[in-house]
Amino acid sequence: MVFDIPRVTSGNTFCWRCGVCGVWWWGTSLGGKSVNYQDKASDIERQAVTSQYPMTGNEAIAQGAWEAGVKVAVAYPGTPSTEILEALGTYPASDVDAEWGTNEKTSLDAAIGASFCGARAFTAMKHVGLNVASDSLMSQSYIGANGGLVLAVCDDPGIHSSQNEQDTRLFARFAMVPVLEPADAQEALDFTRIAFDISEEFDTPVIVRSTTRLSHTRSLVRRGERLEHEDKSFIEDFTKNVIIPAHARIRHPQVIERERKLGVYFDECDLTQWHEGPSDVGIVTVGPAYAYVKEILPDATILKLPSSYPLATGAVERFCASVERVIVVEELEPLLEEQLKVLGIAVEGKEFFPRAGELSPEIVRRGFEAAGVLETSASATPLEAEPMARPPVLCAGCPHISSYLALRNINARVAGDIGCYTLGAIEPLQAIDTCVAMGASIGNAVGMAKAGTETRPIVATIGDSTFLHAGIPPLIDAVYSNVNITVMLLDNHITAMTGGQDHAATGRSLRGEVTHRIDFNEICRAVGVKWIKTVDSYEIGAMTRTLREAVEFKGVSVIISDRPCVLDPVKLKGEALAVRTDKCTACQSCMNLGCPALSWDDEMYNGYHRIRIDPTACVGCAMCSQVCPVDGIHPVAQ
Repeated sequence: MVFDIPRVTSGNTFCWRCGVCGVWWWGTSLGGKSVNYQDKASDIERQAVTSQYPMTGNEAIAQGAWEAGVKVAVAYPGTPSTEILEALGTYPASDVDAEWGTNEKTSLDAAIGASFCGARAFTAMKHVGLNVASDSLMSQSYIGANGGLVLAVCDDPGIHSSQNEQDTRLFARFAMVPVLEPADAQEALDFTRIAFDISEEFDTPVIVRSTTRLSHTRSLVRRGERLEHEDKSFIEDFTKNVIIPAHARIRHPQVIERERKLGVYFDECDLTQWHEGPSDVGIVTVGPAYAYVKEILPDATILKLPSSYPLATGAVERFCASVERVIVVEELEPLLEEQLKVLGIAVEGKEFFPRAGELSPEIVRRGFEAAGVLETSASATPLEAEPMARPPVLCAGCPHISSYLALRNINARVAGDIGCYTLGAIEPLQAIDTCVAMGASIGNAVGMAKAGTETRPIVATIGDSTFLHAGIPPLIDAVYSNVNITVMLLDNHITAMTGGQDHAATGRSLRGEVTHRIDFNEICRAVGVKWIKTVDSYEIGAMTRTLREAVEFKGVSVIISDRPCVLDPVKLKGEALAVRTDKCTACQSCMNLGCPALSWDDEMYNGYHRIRIDPTACVGCAMCSQVCPVDGIHPVAQ
């Protein structure tokens, strides 16, 4: 039996429809077991259902890597890719050595080293992480792979949690590295497993491209067993392994020939699917867009490609010749569309489907309606109600709040960075002036100081994980250039933004094992910083005083704002505080913290709303009581 994607009906109950006979089955999925069948099923049919497991796309990618026999897996967390390595960390350590890397490049470099020695190796990252890893990828494309080398790169169409909307498929073509594009969790598993075979057969790194929707959507997956491979040894090939100009000139034509062979492979393999239907319109699509097309036009003639690069040219030409009109549906850039046009094929696409943003069944339906493929639905009534604006905020008791409050107090020019603390840019804190990319804050601050036009104190804010990721080299530049800047290292003892992953300064590995813990103070002194002070983030007065001292120092000063995240790895909650209404003057000072536990009360004072504290949200950090000028906030017990 072949089952469609499950539909949740209520609670833990899932429904599956047989893709062959159309019969619906239902039951609760607990640890891969399905029970409470409504229809009678034969033993074979029951086995077909229970052999499938609900998995997210990220979990399926991890399963595919494990089934392929991966031995080394290294990654840096980044939404939407984070859960891939977390999932791999649940497999036996004897099977796969899984660990967090300091950044995406170091992670890829470690995977490359394992591949050199014949082990199947894997790394995962989000789309902007590939920018960081690209230097090594560009060279490794020429070198190839001894043990299978696979990169899972997760794009973020719609920019749910990223600084841009980048299309990894363009990067794959730029690097001349094949990219596999699964459409659902089952293909995420299968394509990842196959990617290792392709890597070794064609002597190339391989990218498996996911998207936010695929990474985080759960559907049924048929799992397999792990395939163990004979250990290979290091290949003694100086001209292949050592990329210098003389060797690169030899390798480049071989990479071009590899591109041609991969195109033939995709042309002939079963991964390329041709769904026959009416010949008036043919749809060429790839990846998650296929699911939307199939939902809107279930009986259409569809060519579903496994890859946008290299293109299965023969299959595309045969398909397009069999239909009167060709429409391409792809997410983000018109990569497929442009390649078909280069082949001389009359094709339509981006005039009907947006180049920016995430596709959805509704968007695809509107595109087909605009193309005249579907009649405009008269029954579809657009929603007139506008959703309530709910901007993201720092958590109640977040230790970063005091740092940004202090920055506002001294009217600093602040170069921000990527992390939870980027939320300090919005009201009411509004204490960040720039934010570019991981680790860019310190370098930006160096440039601001060199420009010589800024009269305000120049401060760079950067988190602990981000500092290790890409903050140390620009700190060296700052000391080397002897600029007058202050660096606020916001150390909350975890990689908080992506869900609480450990890093080199937490002293714990991916599997929770105790390991060496990096000392930020020692790192800063080692690169030449003379002025370093550590401050408890909850001490607002001490934070402000220390910051004033730091910006007065001539040269590079570093403040380490030290306090654990209130959510990860465990939720920290102390005694809740409450507002004494007999003292509150509705001055709003505490509201400047932006703490979500604080809100306006119905009770008024001189025409202004007094403040109340939600005891279920309050963690007892007492920062609000420190800024209250009338001593009107105390623990509930008082």
